[in-house]
Amino acid sequence: MKRNLLLLILFLCSVAMQVASAQTVVLDYYFNHESHVAADGQVKRFHYMWDDTTNTGFSKWGNEFKAHGATLSYLATKPTIANLKRAAIYIIVDPDTKKENPAPNYIQKDNISEIANWVKTGGILVLMGNDSANVELKHFNMLASRFGMHFNNDMQNHVLDDAHFEDGAVPINNNPVFKTAKKAFMKDVCSISLSGKAQPILKAANKAVIAATAAYGKGIVFAVSDPWLYNEYVNGRLPMGFDNDNAMADITRYLLFKAKKH
Repeated sequence: MKRNLLLLILFLCSVAMQVASAQTVVLDYYFNHESHVAADGQVKRFHYMWDDTTNTGFSKWGNEFKAHGATLSYLATKPTIANLKRAAIYIIVDPDTKKENPAPNYIQKDNISEIANWVKTGGILVLMGNDSANVELKHFNMLASRFGMHFNNDMQNHVLDDAHFEDGAVPINNNPVFKTAKKAFMKDVCSISLSGKAQPILKAANKAVIAATAAYGKGIVFAVSDPWLYNEYVNGRLPMGFDNDNAMADITRYLLFKAKKH
C-alpha cells in the first residue's frame, strides 16, 4: 500500500514538473484582430488563430509546437511585462490596417518598451509582416527598428496565380535556422532592411532579405516578411519540391531551442 502511494506521488510530481517546464507560445490577438461575417451570419474573429483549422488559421503550426511539448496561448490585450511573463515565445503577426479592422490597435511607444524589456530578459519574439498592402507598417516598424530591422514598403516574390508557384520560391541551403527545408514558398512579401546586430536568415532569389534574426539582451528576435506558415501553405497543396512543412518544423525547433537556452 505504501509502495503504491509512493509511486503515485512520484508520478504526480513528474506530471507537475512536466507541466511547469512546458514552454508557452503566445500568439498576439490584439494588434491583429480581424473579423468577418461567417456563414451563419455572425461576426466572428478570424485570420492567424491557433484554433482556426481553415486555410487562414495557424492550427497546423500550433500542432507542431504541441508535438514538441509546448503549450499554446494567446494575448488579446496589449502586451506588458506582467502578461508576457508566462510566455517563452511571443508571436506578432500582420498588424491590422483600417481596411482589415475599422478600429485597429496600433503598436504604441509603451507597447514597444514593454515588449523590448521582456525580450531583454530572455524572451523570444517573432515578428511576421506582409506585403505593404496588407499590413500596418508605420507602427510595426517602430517596434522592429528597436531590434535593427525595418519592413520595407515593397513587394518581393509576386505570384500571379497557382500556375506561377516558382515565382515564390525561396532557395534554402546550409541555413542556421532551416536545417532540413531546401525550398520554401513565400509569395507577395516585403523585404527587410537590417542594421546593428540584425543578421539575414533568408533571402529571395534577387538577394533581398526576407527573414532575419537579432540578439537583444538575453533574448532573440526573429523577423520574417510574411505569415507564410498559415494552413494554406503547409497543408500539402504546394507542388512537389516545396517543403514549407519542413520549414515549419525547423523554425519550431529553433524557437523552442532558443527559448530553453534563455
